Amino acid sequence: MSVFTTVTTEQLQAWLKHYPLGALLELKGIASGITNTNYFVTTDTGRFVLTLFEKNTPDELPYFLDLMAHLADHGIPCPHPIANTNGDYLGELNGKPAALVSCLRGGSLETPNAAHCAEMGKVLALMHKAGMNFPQHAENPRGPHWWNTTAATLLPFLDAQERAMLESELAYQATFRHSELPRGVIHADMFRDNVLFDGETLTGLIDFYYACNDALAYDLAITVNDWCVHADGSFDQARLEAMLTAYHRERPLTEAEKQAWPALLRGAALRFWLSRLYDKHHPQPGELTHAKDPAHFRRILALHTQNNPNIQALLA
Repeated sequence: MSVFTTVTTEQLQAWLKHYPLGALLELKGIASGITNTNYFVTTDTGRFVLTLFEKNTPDELPYFLDLMAHLADHGIPCPHPIANTNGDYLGELNGKPAALVSCLRGGSLETPNAAHCAEMGKVLALMHKAGMNFPQHAENPRGPHWWNTTAATLLPFLDAQERAMLESELAYQATFRHSELPRGVIHADMFRDNVLFDGETLTGLIDFYYACNDALAYDLAITVNDWCVHADGSFDQARLEAMLTAYHRERPLTEAEKQAWPALLRGAALRFWLSRLYDKHHPQPGELTHAKDPAHFRRILALHTQNNPNIQALLA
């Protein structure tokens, strides 16, 4: 979602000869985000998003692209990959794996209200249900193993208080095993900037490039941690209740998921604290980059640790 690899108009015109999309009218870099290179591409047949994958290998990418096609074909509002003249979703541009997907209407929200959160909860549950018959499988590349290996590279950069907090949370998370929880396809990065709205209607789920198979309620915890908190990291109870209730209505949470909720919230906060710390201390050069503040998720994790939020009362 940042521009790390430059693509010129001439390069893209040559590449688009392998797609039935007509003539190129505009190429515009997308500056938000931190992982892949993205451009808006407008041709005389429509508007698309071009992604050049900076970290994923060609072997990893069919899972994401086939998943988006599967979900879109099952009524989930997400981009549909565009096949080239050989019938392939994945190509190569400037030495990087690359793909084009449809561009959906709407925009992301800075300050969602309770109605937006209810819509997000409903569509997230529907996405989880639609993914149940997706035949491919991918382990979560940013699960507990990644937490521990990444933490080891970050400890030298942290002060004593942060080191103690990180080591304590890793030890806490090591006591949990979530294999008994319902599992399936998760988005794993359902932040506000990855969801499009037109008014109070959700029009698009985007950026599926962290999608994987994991505990479904973990995906809900990731989403809640972004959509339902104030700037200080504390929960907005109205937004939280709206999202959880709407999700639960479409895919009722099991008793095991309810019991695991505090640990899932903490694990979701830990994962993004670590990734933001990593991007801060091991930055990747790029033309248009946007690093995010790791302190935000440190505050969220600290509040979850203190408050031990109870999902039972909200769904009673």
